[in-house]
Amino acid sequence: MSASPATGFGPRISIEQVEEGHTLAPKFDERGLIPVVTTEAESGELLMHGFMNAEALSKTIQTKEAHYFSRSRQAVWHKGATSGLTQAVVEMRIDDDQDSVWLRVKVAGSGASCHVGYRSCFYRAVPLGGTVADAVDKLTFTEDHKVFDPKDVYGDAPNPTKL
Repeated sequence: MSASPATGFGPRISIEQVEEGHTLAPKFDERGLIPVVTTEAESGELLMHGFMNAEALSKTIQTKEAHYFSRSRQAVWHKGATSGLTQAVVEMRIDDDQDSVWLRVKVAGSGASCHVGYRSCFYRAVPLGGTVADAVDKLTFTEDHKVFDPKDVYGDAPNPTKL
């Protein structure tokens, strides 16, 4: 089966081929992106959620290190290229209809994956069981300290979070 000229991945020919076949034929959305969830390989801890375009997915496969597409910067980025907190991919999985990727990684350095300095990007919990109004100002921190100081690591680099 020949690769798609647009992405380099296999074509999506049939549901059976996509769901049960051996061809990597990812379904990118209308912006050319596919969501990615990243967990720590040994503990299973959820570290981050991001997106890849075809280039980021290809680079991740080739280098065995996580590359993502930054929607705020509109560019592919090699996770940890600035901070040194690279993510070595231990395993990459694609879901049943090939529209979502799961990375299991080992993080270099302090083991942190969040640009804010926490180990995981999911460092706050949302209270459940009440109304949205009850939850708005009640996020609770699930991590009690930062693993690194973002100013020490990133210096004057612009913050990727956009309002």
